Amino acid sequence: MEAYLDNSATTRCLEQVTDLMVRVMREDYGNPSSLHTKGVEAERHIRAAREFFAGSLKVNEKEIYFTSGGTESNNLAVLGTALANQRAGKHLITTAIEHPSVQNPLKHLESQGFRVTCLPVDRAGVVSLEALREALCDETILVSVMHVNNEIGSVQPLEEIAGLLKARERKPLFHVDAIQSYGKYRIYPKKTGIDLLSKSGHKIHGPKGTGVLYVNEKAKIRPVIFGGEQQKGLRSGTENVPGIAGIAEAAKACYEGLDEKIDRMYQLKERFVSGVRALDGTTVNGPEGRAGAPHIVSVSFEGVRSEVLLHALEEQGIYASAGSACSSNKPAVSRTLQSIQLKKELLGSTLRFSFSFETGEEEIDHCLRELERLLPMLRRYVRR
Repeated sequence: MEAYLDNSATTRCLEQVTDLMVRVMREDYGNPSSLHTKGVEAERHIRAAREFFAGSLKVNEKEIYFTSGGTESNNLAVLGTALANQRAGKHLITTAIEHPSVQNPLKHLESQGFRVTCLPVDRAGVVSLEALREALCDETILVSVMHVNNEIGSVQPLEEIAGLLKARERKPLFHVDAIQSYGKYRIYPKKTGIDLLSKSGHKIHGPKGTGVLYVNEKAKIRPVIFGGEQQKGLRSGTENVPGIAGIAEAAKACYEGLDEKIDRMYQLKERFVSGVRALDGTTVNGPEGRAGAPHIVSVSFEGVRSEVLLHALEEQGIYASAGSACSSNKPAVSRTLQSIQLKKELLGSTLRFSFSFETGEEEIDHCLRELERLLPMLRRYVRR
């Protein structure tokens, strides 16, 4: 049988999503900027998607922007706000376990004269609020934090972080990378105090190449793509109408019966973690139980290289990931695992297993059976 346990890398597109996208591509294919009927029909899908996302976040429709994915949303949020607010200061704060789509724009800004502070995390991958309090200064213009870490499933205390920022005389903007959390948590930016929020389509059973960025109407931000002035000039380029319709359809499906979906994912997670801990030489990384995200489990396997185990599982129809699959297929030491002070000998022996509301118990059990069978065999052949 097949067990797809790499849903944090990407998810399978829902059938109703692909059906809708095909219909839009074949029937409502007009350019949404055109004034004729075909353009109006296409623009109607964008308007409906914007209305849905605004409703799900409890924000205004004019604060929703569509992008080509999570990477573009994060780049626009970080670069756009830093450039627009640099007269007020050039200090930016983030954490040590951010996704490269936040880390690398910040590195670029450092080369342009900005100062970046990376906050440490504890062994569960949770940011230090005291370190944030100490790092904040009058020059701080942006704090960017990932809600759910894509490798170990740690969840950051957004309300507490926002509270620290609100208490300052000159409040920095607060950007949240919600790419791994949207569709699993109810997130209300205005209530929480979030100024910018990034989302991605292919993490929620939607199409690749689609994303959303919420931008508070009071936040100063500049475009990083220039062209035909679509989306009020902040994100130029002809809108991807089928993709926009698709990501909205996927998000609707995720939030229908959300509580039941999340409870079931936590049950799968607990089933998997219990089974893994019964195996010799295993370490489950990150937060315990419901302190972590419902869909991500990081496991270190003593004495087995991650890529060896990954391919051994693949031969049995089990698909997982060696750390994050979002950057490249080149193996590299995980900055996240280093930041939580995982033992050096386990850094190259860690896999990530991630679930969705489509994951079944039989997939979990199949994976556990194969791990029990494969680990002793693979350890016999390890180099000493």
